[in-house]
Amino acid sequence: MLPRDPRDRNLAPMEQRDHFLEECEALAAVLDAVPSDGWDRATQFKGWTINDVVRHLYVWNRAADRAVFEPDAFRLWIDKVLPVMPQAGMRGVERTEVRARGRALFDLWQAQYGEMGDRWAALDPKARVAWVGPDMSVRSAITARQMETWAHGMEVFDLLGLIRDETDRIRNVVVLGVNTFGWSHKVHGRPVPSELPFLELIAPSGAVWQFGTPSDTQQIAGQAVEFAQVVTQTRNVEDTALRVTGDVAKGWMARAQCFAGPPETPPAPGTRFRMTG
Repeated sequence: MLPRDPRDRNLAPMEQRDHFLEECEALAAVLDAVPSDGWDRATQFKGWTINDVVRHLYVWNRAADRAVFEPDAFRLWIDKVLPVMPQAGMRGVERTEVRARGRALFDLWQAQYGEMGDRWAALDPKARVAWVGPDMSVRSAITARQMETWAHGMEVFDLLGLIRDETDRIRNVVVLGVNTFGWSHKVHGRPVPSELPFLELIAPSGAVWQFGTPSDTQQIAGQAVEFAQVVTQTRNVEDTALRVTGDVAKGWMARAQCFAGPPETPPAPGTRFRMTG
């Protein structure tokens, strides 16, 4: 993978790499305080434990890193694990890959994302990199890793009853959600509507982010964080204060899926929330 050319003035700094590291650090600060007997607590996401969450992030961060710097090894690994995943399940594959648990797993994950961040700082954001599905840009690959960290971090914050200090780096997840409007329909076997609903979202900073053509009949308005929760399937749209107008907008929010893989059903209303007491 060739690094960026420092003489190319058209290549903006890859802030998404910084945002990935910031997302990891925000989750690490919470995990650092989890006692040794707390790592097997089940979250609201399919019964995954905290061990499962961190192992998942570690395995796929490492895979993304390998796809850039060891593409042949990445392809061999993918060809090995994909055929067994339907039977073993994702958690089964990941447990085979990494046996560490608790603090030892935390240390592995933290060391890996730090080293990965250092390596990716010099990459050309536009360069193409292989993945499980179609190739993607380096910028998209690191954005996907931020999204996964943020989304799976949500189940940890929810389990521990904590409110995450959100920042405008959530825009990367929002943009990913917008860009997968078509995918959210295709993966569920539905035709893609001809036009994206108009989005008017409030950033954590108070800034207003707009996407699409202004429309009074097909519109989604509200907090950017809640939109990100819906497209990552960490909340049912009915558990948010998003204002959703029009059949296209409502259909999208009912099945939005900004991540790759088979079609997934969003959580049922009332099943994902911040726990208290």
